Amino acid sequence: MRTIRALSILALLPATLLIGIEPPHGFRALFNGQDLEGWYGDNPHQSLKADDRAEAIKEQQEAFKTHWTVENGELVNDGKGPYAMSQLEYGDIELMLEYKTVALADSGVYLRGSPQVQIWDTTEAGGKWDIGAARGSGGLYNNPKEDADTNGKHPLVHADRPFGEWNSLKIRHVGDRIWVWLNSKKVVDGAIFHSFYDKTKPMPKKGPIHLQTHGGEIRWRNVFLREIDPEEANQILRGEEFGSEFEPLFNGRNLDGWEGDLKGKQVSSGILEWSGGRHLYTEEDYDDFVFRFEFTMSPGANNGLAIRSPGSGDPAYVAMCELQILDDGFERYAGIDPRQAHGSAYGMAAAHRGYLRPSGEWNFQEVRVEGSTIKVDLNGVRILDTDLSEITEYLADKPHPGKLRKSGKIGFAGHGAHWFQFRRISLKEL
Repeated sequence: MRTIRALSILALLPATLLIGIEPPHGFRALFNGQDLEGWYGDNPHQSLKADDRAEAIKEQQEAFKTHWTVENGELVNDGKGPYAMSQLEYGDIELMLEYKTVALADSGVYLRGSPQVQIWDTTEAGGKWDIGAARGSGGLYNNPKEDADTNGKHPLVHADRPFGEWNSLKIRHVGDRIWVWLNSKKVVDGAIFHSFYDKTKPMPKKGPIHLQTHGGEIRWRNVFLREIDPEEANQILRGEEFGSEFEPLFNGRNLDGWEGDLKGKQVSSGILEWSGGRHLYTEEDYDDFVFRFEFTMSPGANNGLAIRSPGSGDPAYVAMCELQILDDGFERYAGIDPRQAHGSAYGMAAAHRGYLRPSGEWNFQEVRVEGSTIKVDLNGVRILDTDLSEITEYLADKPHPGKLRKSGKIGFAGHGAHWFQFRRISLKEL
C-alpha cells in the first residue's frame, strides 16, 4: 500500500494549533472545537489508486471544506465528500471520541489509514442487518468473515445508544492488536486488526486516522489521543502473565534451569545480559507451547531462538527451526534473503520486516508452536504464520532435517560477540 508520509502531509496544510479543549490527563486534542485545522480531506479508496497520492489528496480539499463544518464545538459531516484524515501519523495509541449519527448512516474510524472500527445504523430500517448492523457498532468490519464471532469482526455485545444520543468510543491499538469499548462496554478484546489494502501484510507500523463519512450526517466531538510508549505497549501485550497460565523459565537471579555455553552470560536485576558465547538451552524439553520474552540488542546484533532442539548441533538445521533474532534494519543486512530476517524460520519461511524497535528499546515477542505450525508476534504484530511441513524450498538448497521434530529444548543461539539483553522469559504449555 502506498502511504503519504508526515512530511508530504505537512506540505498540504499549516501546522495545527489546538486550543480551547481540555483533554483527559495524558491525552491531547486532535480536534480543537473551532475549525478544521489538523484535518484534511481524503478518501483513501480513491487516492491510493492515483499515480500521485499527494496531488489526489490536495484535489479533495475543496470538497472537504464544503461537506465538513464546525458547529457548537462539534465536527460535522453531511454524509458526503471525502473523509476527515489527521494531519499526522500514529502508531500505538489510545483514541477516545464521541459521535452522534442519524438513520441510514454507515461510518467508522480508520486506523493507520486502514478501515475500520465500524459505526452502524443498527435498526432494521437501516437496511444493513444482513452484513452485520444487527450486531451493533464497534466491530472490525473488514476482518475476515471466517470466525467472525471471535476475530473481532462482530462486536462482543450490542452497546449502541438510540439515535439522537452521543456514543463514546475508546480504541486501544498496539501492533496489529486492538481493543474497543463502546459506551464503556468492551466490544473487541485484543483481536488482530487485519490490513485491508494488502491482505498479505500486517497493519502498517504507522499511519493517519480517518473519520469516515458514508451515507448520512455524523457529528464528532471530544476527539482525544494518547500515544503508547514501548514499555506500556509491552505491558499491555504481556497482560497479567505470571501466576496465570504462563510460568517463568528465567528466575531473574541466575541461570538455574538452563544449560549450554555459560560464557558471556550474566544475570543482573532480572535481566540476562549476553555479550558472547554459544548456545543456551532449557534443561527441559517441550512439545507444543507459547513462548514469550522481551529483548533488546546492540546495532547489527545477531542471535536466534532454537525451537525443539536436541541441545547440540546447529539449531538452524537439527532443531525444528531457528527463529532469527536479528537487527535486520542494520545496513550490512540490507541484502539478506527474506528467510534470514528477524522472526523468520531461518532458511525456510520469511517473516514480515519493519516491526523491530530501534536498538536499545525493549521488544516483546510471542512464539506459538503447535505441531508443525509456528506463529510469531513481534510487538503485537503477526510477522510469521507458517506450516513447516509444507515447505519444500530452502535457502542455498540446504535441507532442514529437524523441521518435523515433535519435541525438544528451547534455546538462544549465539552468533558471535553481540550484545543482547533478555527478560521476562515465560512459557505456557499447550
